[in-house]
Amino acid sequence: MAAVDFFSGAPVTPNLDVDWIHGSRRRAAAGEPLIRVHRHDDHSFILRQSKATSFEAPFLYLLFGNSRALLLDTGATADAAQFPLRATVDSIMTGWLAAHPTPGYGLLVAHTHGHGDHIAGDGQFADRPDTEVVGAGVAAVRAFFGFDDDGVPVRVDLGVRALEAIHTPGHQDAAITLFDPWTGWLLTGDTVCPGRLYVEDMTAFTASLDRMVALARARRVSSVLGSHIEMTARRGRDYPAGTLFQPDEPPLQMSVDQLAEVSAAAHAVASRPGAHVFDHFIIFNGPCRAAFRRQRMRRLANRMRGR
Repeated sequence: MAAVDFFSGAPVTPNLDVDWIHGSRRRAAAGEPLIRVHRHDDHSFILRQSKATSFEAPFLYLLFGNSRALLLDTGATADAAQFPLRATVDSIMTGWLAAHPTPGYGLLVAHTHGHGDHIAGDGQFADRPDTEVVGAGVAAVRAFFGFDDDGVPVRVDLGVRALEAIHTPGHQDAAITLFDPWTGWLLTGDTVCPGRLYVEDMTAFTASLDRMVALARARRVSSVLGSHIEMTARRGRDYPAGTLFQPDEPPLQMSVDQLAEVSAAAHAVASRPGAHVFDHFIIFNGPCRAAFRRQRMRRLANRMRGR
């Protein structure tokens, strides 16, 4: 069949009006899936892990090109019985390949960064044919993508659908950001999301945000998409870490202006350790022991309420 044209009409019309509320073991027992799959367009899917399997409930992205697909992140749970990621991805790919037969079609598995709630499912793909899993460490990431120190975006070709990647450490040293011209998505992992932004290295974090803003301003970015929703719909209020049911979530997608707000906020608090609350995110600069104690107390209160 003819190759998919990933140029004409790009970026496609955003399709992100999604009720992502997806959690609690009781709801899973009632029949909710362990992975929520959202089809954004024929070639782009967003997956969310249920809080029934991990309170982290990360978002994963599956993007199809003409020669291979990209799975970005593998979630927070290794056990395929508890978190059937490979089966879910294989099912989506089987459907796509039925419409676009391609012998030897590949799968590239990469990560927004190397924390455990984004790489736990890697083992499910270890023996999968025509599959390459990028290592989660910074050396493996730099070697695969070919990052150097000049911050110039690197091309990741899926077959006509070509993404751009930049190295964006600060939250974690192997963190990356990807821009997809077809959807207009800027995929930012845990570096930018409507949640708690944990900073390991503030100097690297602010420099990465500067590069992300510059890239977003130079491209046709429709949505900034991270890996978690941890805020509530109430400005400046988050769900405590460990929450198992989040009935009042804001949208996953953020705007380029909100990305710029994160950058400006990080620069403003760079010299001030602690948790800094803003309307759509909270920056944790450093150990933040008092803030984590408050998180634990709020989490305990939530658990006593069965949440």
